[in-house]
Amino acid sequence: MSDEKREHLALGSTSLSEMSPDVPDFQFPPYITLAHLFDAPKGWAIHNRTIGQYVLQYVVEGRADYPVGGHAYPTVKGDLLFHRPGELHSILTLEGEPYICLSLVFHFGDHDFPINQLFGDLHLLGNYAGTELEKKLIRLVHLYRQPGISSQLQAQGLLLETLGEAATGMNRTSTGSTVEERIKAKLLLLQNHIREHYAENVQHSDLEQIAGLSRNYIIVQFKRQFGLTPMQYLTWVRIQKARELALQTNLSVSEIATLVGYADVHTFGKMFKKKTGTSLSQFCSALVTYKV
Repeated sequence: MSDEKREHLALGSTSLSEMSPDVPDFQFPPYITLAHLFDAPKGWAIHNRTIGQYVLQYVVEGRADYPVGGHAYPTVKGDLLFHRPGELHSILTLEGEPYICLSLVFHFGDHDFPINQLFGDLHLLGNYAGTELEKKLIRLVHLYRQPGISSQLQAQGLLLETLGEAATGMNRTSTGSTVEERIKAKLLLLQNHIREHYAENVQHSDLEQIAGLSRNYIIVQFKRQFGLTPMQYLTWVRIQKARELALQTNLSVSEIATLVGYADVHTFGKMFKKKTGTSLSQFCSALVTYKV
């Protein structure tokens, strides 16, 4: 099947069952329905198209204008564009300019995925020319064309890594202002502090003193950067550590509660069940069975 035919099938469909049988059969999300490298012929363009799935479009070489969501994005080598199902968009090549792009079309089926939490209303996700993320995208395309579940798993993993790294701004070569970079560095400092002192009574006043920023500003910017407020992140770290201790040691729930920063085991138990939907004991018994 030609790339043009494959693209036509993928871009017009939201169901894997509608795809041709020689397209890789992904059995669980994320479902990748197209991953290919496209060298646009002279005068090539797409006008006012909608696609029923998510799309990542990475500029490998050249330039093009990419109107999407009511905004025109002049893209250059290294730019990563994203648009959602049903968003009207165009791709307009420029006279005398090459345009080589990498296209990823994917969906999550009936499974919810926090795509809006990751990207909000953004379309231009940054510039990744010469970064590790660029290498991952190229490898993803290669793996997509290989048969076998191993290649499919690796391709899916790379797609999820790409989404995660693009959401957090990892490996970007285009940086923000000096002020923005200083703020980001302070947020990372706070994240590291919480991760290292999760067993202690971490307070907002501690974070204010470390970062030299106000409480409200820290809360807003921390959540924007990491998806959680500082105290939500502290709770998340404590839950992960409690799980590790429960599976890797013979400590009691009370001892684990103390080690992750809770003086009262009942408070810890209520928090753990509220956040995870199960008690720590139930979590362990669901994963590990010991036979005598």
